[in-house]
Amino acid sequence: MTDVVATTPGLYPLPDWAKGELSDLKGHQKHDLIDGAEGAAVTDVYDDVRAELVADQREAGLDRVVEGQGRWDDMLAHPLTVHDAVETGGIVRYYDNNNFYRDPRVVDDLTPSGDVAAELTAASDLLGDDALQAVLPGPYTLADLATDEHYGDEAEFLDAVGEFLAGEVEAFPAHDTLFLLEPSYVTNTPGDDLNELASETIDRVAAATDADVVVQTYWDAFEEKAYAHLMDADIDAVGFDFVAADRAANLECINELGTTDDIALGLVDGQNTLVEGAETVAERVDWVHDQIPAQTFDTTYVTPNTETFYLPVNKHKAKLSVLAEAADIAAAEEVEA
Repeated sequence: MTDVVATTPGLYPLPDWAKGELSDLKGHQKHDLIDGAEGAAVTDVYDDVRAELVADQREAGLDRVVEGQGRWDDMLAHPLTVHDAVETGGIVRYYDNNNFYRDPRVVDDLTPSGDVAAELTAASDLLGDDALQAVLPGPYTLADLATDEHYGDEAEFLDAVGEFLAGEVEAFPAHDTLFLLEPSYVTNTPGDDLNELASETIDRVAAATDADVVVQTYWDAFEEKAYAHLMDADIDAVGFDFVAADRAANLECINELGTTDDIALGLVDGQNTLVEGAETVAERVDWVHDQIPAQTFDTTYVTPNTETFYLPVNKHKAKLSVLAEAADIAAAEEVEA
């Protein structure tokens, strides 16, 4: 019987009140975005944002609570854009959607900064008995989003990004799960020269924590060779997008090559304002399980297929509640079965 866990890949929309306050405090230009040296007034706003995002998840009944990353101006690139060894360049389109981030140009050795660890420690203090889930960009995705102006070699740069993220994770407070977000792993699949190293760097980051590690992909399905290499990494779960990606292609990888003992299912649309019904999402959990007849999972994570910062706050909060209710329904059906 699988344990059904409701959670998210983080990266939440800012509350409307915070957008106004931060606009007044920070301004609107690229040089006004977070750089790791924000003043007390800005820090206080983000502290209040964090408290609200955590409270929303606890109220919804999620099984894992994330920090929410309200402070991340640069979505997945944030751990680099606030780093002393990085200079931010021009504005770059975030994959194929209408969001943008500052190009993080790495100009010196990457060493652990503790920036994300400080955010997670602050979130942990708000949780009570609830389980904390850490969220980071995966090493392949972070290297893919960045520009190397220091290491001079693609493999060496990816290796350095993996070492950097592992150092970040080592400073994290106690957490139950770590989601490594790897959209580039499926949208810009590693070439033959990087396939093995991409898996090895994920493995290195995963080894830096005792928590369960989920490699979460979205937007596209896996290519078989990249998926096979990922299976060499010592991770607990792979996350599959069953909303936007080719479901048949993902299922083919799972059924032909096997997968981890746990699985994460992107079943709620993180970019569409239509709020799914909890029963519908629970049925999707059952459907995916039925398509994988050779395997029973220890844990099934039920998540949005992408981060939810695209959504209006009210729709985002509604989808949190749907996830929690759907996981309860699916778990009850597992018991009855």
